[in-house]
Amino acid sequence: MSIVDLLRMPTNLSKSKKRWQSSFCTIYYSRAFITIAQKSKITKITPTPSFTVLEIEPRSYYSRIDQEPLIKLVKDKNVDRLLQLGGVEGVTSALKSHSENGIKGNGEDVAHRQEAFGSNTYNQPPTKSFFHFVVEALKDFTILILLACAVLSLGFGIKQHGLKEGWYDGGSITLAVFIVIAFSAISNFRQNRQFEKLSKVSNNIQVDVVRNGRRQQISIFELVVGDVVCLKIGDQVPADGLFLNGHSLQVDESSMTGESDHVEINHSKNPFLVSGTKVADGYAKMLVTSVGMNTTWGEMMSTISRDSDETTPLQARLNKLTSSIGKVGLLVAFLVLVVLLVRYFTGNTEDENGNPEFNGSKTKVDDVLNAVIGIIADAVTIVVVAIPEGLPLAVTLTLAYSMKRMMADQAMVRKLSACETMGSATTICTDKTGTLTLNQMKVTKVWLGHSSIEEGDYRSIASNVLQSIQQGVALNTTGSVYKAAAGSEFEFTGSPTEKAILSWAVTKLKMDMETMKQSFTILHVEAFNSEKKRSGVMMRADSDNTIHVHWKGAAEMILAMCSHYCDLSGTIRALDAEEKMKFEQIIEGMAASSLRCIAFAHKQIPEEDEDGEVPRKMIVNGLVLLGMVGIKDPCRNGVKKAVEDCQYAGVNIKMITGDNVYTARAIATECGILRPGQNMDGAVVEGVEFRNYTPEERMQKVDKICVMARSSPFDKLLMVQCLKQKGHVVAVTGDGTNDAPALKEADIGLSMGIQGTEVAKESSDIVILDDNFASVATVLRWGRCVYANIQKFIQFQLTVNVAALAINFVAAISAGEVPLTAVQLLWVNLIMDTLGALALATEQPTKELMEKRPVGRTEPLITNVMWRNLIAQALYQIAVLLTLQFKGESIFSVTKQENLTKSEAGRLV
Repeated sequence: MSIVDLLRMPTNLSKSKKRWQSSFCTIYYSRAFITIAQKSKITKITPTPSFTVLEIEPRSYYSRIDQEPLIKLVKDKNVDRLLQLGGVEGVTSALKSHSENGIKGNGEDVAHRQEAFGSNTYNQPPTKSFFHFVVEALKDFTILILLACAVLSLGFGIKQHGLKEGWYDGGSITLAVFIVIAFSAISNFRQNRQFEKLSKVSNNIQVDVVRNGRRQQISIFELVVGDVVCLKIGDQVPADGLFLNGHSLQVDESSMTGESDHVEINHSKNPFLVSGTKVADGYAKMLVTSVGMNTTWGEMMSTISRDSDETTPLQARLNKLTSSIGKVGLLVAFLVLVVLLVRYFTGNTEDENGNPEFNGSKTKVDDVLNAVIGIIADAVTIVVVAIPEGLPLAVTLTLAYSMKRMMADQAMVRKLSACETMGSATTICTDKTGTLTLNQMKVTKVWLGHSSIEEGDYRSIASNVLQSIQQGVALNTTGSVYKAAAGSEFEFTGSPTEKAILSWAVTKLKMDMETMKQSFTILHVEAFNSEKKRSGVMMRADSDNTIHVHWKGAAEMILAMCSHYCDLSGTIRALDAEEKMKFEQIIEGMAASSLRCIAFAHKQIPEEDEDGEVPRKMIVNGLVLLGMVGIKDPCRNGVKKAVEDCQYAGVNIKMITGDNVYTARAIATECGILRPGQNMDGAVVEGVEFRNYTPEERMQKVDKICVMARSSPFDKLLMVQCLKQKGHVVAVTGDGTNDAPALKEADIGLSMGIQGTEVAKESSDIVILDDNFASVATVLRWGRCVYANIQKFIQFQLTVNVAALAINFVAAISAGEVPLTAVQLLWVNLIMDTLGALALATEQPTKELMEKRPVGRTEPLITNVMWRNLIAQALYQIAVLLTLQFKGESIFSVTKQENLTKSEAGRLV
């Protein structure tokens, strides 16, 4: 048995054996300690702590690349530095990303990237505090005068009547002014906070990224360095980055450089993308290299805060009205001041005992000063009452309240003026897709040659035709297909039309998109735009180096480019005039059924042109028509009711769409824009027809037009300009980049929150968050409510102002006294300005609002009916109160003091 065995013997031993083991262990350990002690005399052993410290140099998760070079790379657009880093591929690899699959995108990966390179957020300027708005309110000149009068009144009152009774007038004025300041500051403070919330919502752009091979949408604030972002026409570049792949990409850098010319982005000369710029043409994928404050856009945005001090047209008109009334009030106050001073110093004013208040040198200086200050306070108070300061407050309250409620009704107001202007709208020009329809597209009809392919008959299609259609769908698209794992559902991304076609090709034609992409090399791309209404691709087959051109777009546009067509068996036949007419009838039939018609065409071209070079230009004629599909996009629920409500309210609805005239007419009839039995002469036109009218013809016919089909953004702009020239207040909906001119030209630009591009949203006044026309009708109702509420408050306030001015002026001139004192007038004004504004400015929209005709552009703010009510009510109040003032004692058989009390009570009521 070894020593180790003796030391590790089991514990379940008898007592004698345990004693023996204990003795052995004691002897063994004693000898061991003696040996160690003897060795320590020769070699000194340094005592070691009970823990170990490891010196480890911190190492970045991304050790192959630093943040600073990345930031300078794009800002300086340094191609040489990019090559030193290994080109775009080298930077992608260093950032542990992939040009096709993107980053992993899990929580740990994103956290590492945010820690190393920062988040895509900007440092905002400090928000304005409540104290700031209190100071702003105190800067009002009238408030300063009142405060001065309050201090003087308080001082002389206490000196004359003692502290117990002398503080009444001065204290009351101070309290009234304090409440006015507090109410104004609270209102402006809350409005500022509301603007900040709206700004955060409008800045929260959704960005298409590829993470772990899956294309998905994330918030711009969640973007990290290494992300692969998909860009298309109208998108805002969300961060600084590098061009990975794409075609015909051009960006508008005017927001950064001021240059209006579009900049081409490519691999060789300029692969740098700067945040804040807009994609003008083409599409691409970009690698994010800098985010947030490390970008030029971030530095610029950190110094900019959204201005919430916008003055709307209605506010400007009210300011002008307030200024005019204020001038009248100043004149009346000056006359009252002169009359009262003259009467006082000539001894025509008496005290409570009937003695003259001023008796030359016998009158004390304090009494004279008290009297003069009282007279000045009365004059100043007349000015305060005369100036309807509640009007701007009422407008602010109404707009702030309506903005908040409109947000709940799926309408985000970007410009305050749109709230009130929408109430005056006489015409609404609306898109079809996504606004009147659900934007949930599905292929429901397929034609190959003259044969209609029913559900389940796709096996009858010739293999060469099927393969050509699959090629055209897979490679001539900006959409994508993703499948997480075997057995899971396919995910389609892109525009609604692209998603519908991809879904049809994958599920019905059994298209394998990845295989198609790997089998061809793309040579040239012509991206879809709303003017040509088509997109094309030129590509080389890797198997035999043959070059193919594929086109896809509006059926009649593609048909015009074709000279042959392919039938169901795959036979190519000539497309003569008779055959073309048959196809046109097929297109008209699908369009009449509210289907959007998309055609596919193909042509194989020589590998080399006449100069022996690879063809670079897209072939646009002599194509072979492969087939056509009809895409159904059903109308939204409730859209017909919303259209009828607008028409009943006297607002004309015009549908402007890129679809052909038959589809447009069918949808317009379904939505109620075109009514059964309506005179169709000039009601439905095509964009080219409207464009070719003479200016005189356009002005003559524009009111009759209800539907404009096959329109371009220029046609929409032209219609808006014509309508405005005829005096209409025009609201326009738009979602594309090319809609920006029309949105800016219109009185109210309405962009779509879901399908709208960032360019369209920035050009608009209101963003319709759910892309629903019913929300447009809601905005119209709220606009009218704002206008009606302001008119109610104007009538209420001016009536009291006119009555108070007239009473004080007449009484001062005739009797030498002001029946309504400074304190009373201030409190009346306080009640009018605050409680009246609060009550009238927050009234809900009613059905009756939609029964009135639109006010239009030239309607006066104070209508004839309002003048009638205002004058009648003011005259009534003036007559009754002046009667009480001068004849109250005899009518009611009371003393002068009792009469004053009753008169004042009546005036305050």
